[in-house]
Amino acid sequence: MYRDVLAIVLAGGRGSRLEPLTRDRAKPAVPFGGIYRIIDFTLSNCINSDMRKILVLTQYKATSLNRHIDQGWKILCRELGEYIEVIPPQQRIAEMWYQGTADAIYQNVYTIEKASPRDTIILAGDHIYKMNYARMIDFHRDNRADLTVACLPVPRTRAREFGVLGMDSDGRITSFVEKPTDPPLMPGHRNISLASMGIYVFNTDVMYEQLFQDAAKKELSSHDFGKDIIPAMMAAGMRIFAYPFRDENRKTAAYWRDVGTLDSYYQTTMDLIAIDPILNLYDQNWPIHTFQPPYPPPKFVHTDPDRRGAAFNSIVCQGAIVSGGQVFRSIISPDVRVNSYALVEDSILLDGVDVGRHARVRRAIIDKDVKIPPGFEIGWNRELDLARGLTISPDGLTVVAKGEDLERFV
Repeated sequence: MYRDVLAIVLAGGRGSRLEPLTRDRAKPAVPFGGIYRIIDFTLSNCINSDMRKILVLTQYKATSLNRHIDQGWKILCRELGEYIEVIPPQQRIAEMWYQGTADAIYQNVYTIEKASPRDTIILAGDHIYKMNYARMIDFHRDNRADLTVACLPVPRTRAREFGVLGMDSDGRITSFVEKPTDPPLMPGHRNISLASMGIYVFNTDVMYEQLFQDAAKKELSSHDFGKDIIPAMMAAGMRIFAYPFRDENRKTAAYWRDVGTLDSYYQTTMDLIAIDPILNLYDQNWPIHTFQPPYPPPKFVHTDPDRRGAAFNSIVCQGAIVSGGQVFRSIISPDVRVNSYALVEDSILLDGVDVGRHARVRRAIIDKDVKIPPGFEIGWNRELDLARGLTISPDGLTVVAKGEDLERFV
């Protein structure tokens, strides 16, 4: 166990591009894959990497996230020096919200000091991937690095969304530019750039020094690791290394996703129902932990030819009842009910959704606790969905907000 390492998960993002899914919750708390929340992947990586001192920094709409961690992640023993602790903004240093990723860490220096870590690993709580952070820690220490940045190759057309770096033959970072309009290419590649994953391992003493120097700049800095801290460290000639992403997903291609939009969230989730899904959730060597409520097993009711409870090429979670309805290529989350003669196609139904008799749902994301009236249709008529005030994504998905009252349209 890496007792001298502190993991800090930044989990305060607004996730505005995921609205209405983030209308009542932070992006890391958005449900994913039926039973998980997005943050479960980062936290599971920590546990599977033997990182047992974890701080989760929250900010916006944190109630759902706090509840999830309290219910599902109280699995470590504080008496043994292990913990997952949620830290809300305390305004201990400044009377303001976090101004950037570096400022979020700076405002919690007091809490970090109490843990006395040799190294600090900083993680985002809103990405889907599997990674052994212990290997990155070892790489960082073997190179006597002041800072190590995890990176992965991405198509140059997507590199504008990331920090893009260059490195020499020893792995030392020679250039770093945040979200460039003209991303530099990887040497020897025509259309590939090397992107930062937003995962940083700092020598903790070096991190303190850089954070205090950055804070002293006040309004002259945006207080962000990619925009301010890393360029300042490079200018000072410090030892900054790139760590190539090593995937624990055990597939041919490395898997890392930022589900930052409704369409990317939908596609990433629907990838799970493939015959051989590119994200392997069934690997017991790298389990994804989460809160598992005490629901009964899923149930399928009725076998009449015109009233058959069945699901095809779908994920159906515990507590769900498919009662005489039919489900195709969909994610049915816990406690969902699909009633007789209903049809659900190519959709994501979150916890507690009730699909009424003869209702039809197609290419839709239905948030929690929505009751779809009998005979109601979602995703079949774009103009009608828009007239009802429902969200339509650029790719034509219909999204229904949590607890939406659809009865008023009947």
